[in-house]
Amino acid sequence: MDKKKRGEIIRAAALTMAGQYNTAALPMYGDALRQPNRQAIIEIIRAFQKLLFPVYYGEKHLLKLPPEQYSALLMERIFDDLSAQIALTMEETEENRARAEEITAELLSKLPTIQRMLQKDLQANFDGDPAAHNMEEVMLSYPGFFAIFIYRVAHELYVQQVPMIPRIMSEYAHSQTGIDINPGATIGEFFFIDHGTGIVVGETAIIGNNVQMYQGVTLGAFSPAGMKSVPGERRHPKVGNNVTIYAGSTLLGGATEIGDGVVVGANAFLTSSVEANTTVSIKKPEMSFRGKKE
Repeated sequence: MDKKKRGEIIRAAALTMAGQYNTAALPMYGDALRQPNRQAIIEIIRAFQKLLFPVYYGEKHLLKLPPEQYSALLMERIFDDLSAQIALTMEETEENRARAEEITAELLSKLPTIQRMLQKDLQANFDGDPAAHNMEEVMLSYPGFFAIFIYRVAHELYVQQVPMIPRIMSEYAHSQTGIDINPGATIGEFFFIDHGTGIVVGETAIIGNNVQMYQGVTLGAFSPAGMKSVPGERRHPKVGNNVTIYAGSTLLGGATEIGDGVVVGANAFLTSSVEANTTVSIKKPEMSFRGKKE
């Protein structure tokens, strides 16, 4: 292709794109936006792994330090990096910079509680899977536990109304595991996810203690397209304590409440509440077998 023709094509396309910059529904051109960096947030997630489970993820030379010094060093790193990213979600002012540091400090103060919760989740995932040989295997290789780990951190930022960053964290877990847990969900202790692929837990879902959930489960809302989030209004189901939800089940709606001790069988579709200590199952499909034609 000669230079003249190539230039004409480029100029025409550039002119069209310039017009679209101006008519797009979101900012497309002008001063660079202040926004968090996805890769930086992924590195912060890895720093949390090093801090919460140091012997498995920590840097070997740092593990020679006394444990309190190791923890303090990692927290200092996280404080600087995370507060800088949180500040990027706000207008650039001294007050907002200080607010970002306060949010980060609040999260760091809750890390001992988060660590204890994760240890319970780890135990639940090990106890719930007879194929698990040890808890180290669960921690290092199970997608369900990785998704829960990121949720526990992201949820605390969500509670403090940090924009964007909790969702960046949860969507990173989603991309790595196929498990989509909205950071706004409320999840109790000893949460067990087996296999995990295709699990969806909506923003206002509530999950109690000792809940087991298998692949393909959805805790969703009715007709989510076009729905707006209303503060205080639950759009997703509430699941009680000691509940098991088997593969492929779909539970929809904020009015749907699953009582304690319920077992939801595979491929169930629920849009209404279930009383405690009930087993829900669908009828066995009828099978049809035909021989091949000669």
